[in-house]
Amino acid sequence: MKRSLLIAVLGLSALAAGFLGAWLFSLSGLADRRTESYLVEHPQILERMVAELQRRQAEGRLSGVEADVTHAFPGAVLGNPQGSKTLVEFSDYHCGYCRLSSREVEALIRSDPQVRVVVREWPIFDGSEELARLALAAAKQGKFAAFHRALFDHQGDADAIAKAAQAAGLDLARARKDAVGADITAEIERNGELAQRLAFSGTPSWVANGTILEGAQGQEALAKALVPDRE
Repeated sequence: MKRSLLIAVLGLSALAAGFLGAWLFSLSGLADRRTESYLVEHPQILERMVAELQRRQAEGRLSGVEADVTHAFPGAVLGNPQGSKTLVEFSDYHCGYCRLSSREVEALIRSDPQVRVVVREWPIFDGSEELARLALAAAKQGKFAAFHRALFDHQGDADAIAKAAQAAGLDLARARKDAVGADITAEIERNGELAQRLAFSGTPSWVANGTILEGAQGQEALAKALVPDRE
């Protein structure tokens, strides 16, 4: 009995000493200096920490809405509609960075037949809503991809709509009627709500494989975002 009590007292004393030692070590600053030294010698750890933080933040922002985000308005898709890799772009036709990114998206589609690009029309610039509505109306005619590309090609032209419609083979009169439909109005409102939920600050903004990207992106960055992290 006395021996058991002695062992218990010694064990508690050792534990207390351990905590005290760790506390004193922390107060001395040696722990901080060693941590700093280790991080300086292994900077890749900081990159991994930042990537993990961004992944967790994206996961939180997408929680409960990712299925809605990746669900396309019928026909408003670029690339392979049945592709296994889905990239979502929140875009505006008056956005210069969207125009730059559109070339990168096209290159990505050419390089990978499994890429499916869901375009979410998010008109945030003056005069953009008409274009967004017409693009969704073009989807009803199976002309979305061609009209989408043509609008960027003629960005800034006074008669951009007419030129884009001609290039895409779009029935513009029919498209103008469809553009004011309740389904297109609901889609544009939904895109704005999703963008707000995801805390996007502007266009282009992207969602890929649970990853959130903002701003103009190159083909390489978009392709990397579509590949699951195997680490």
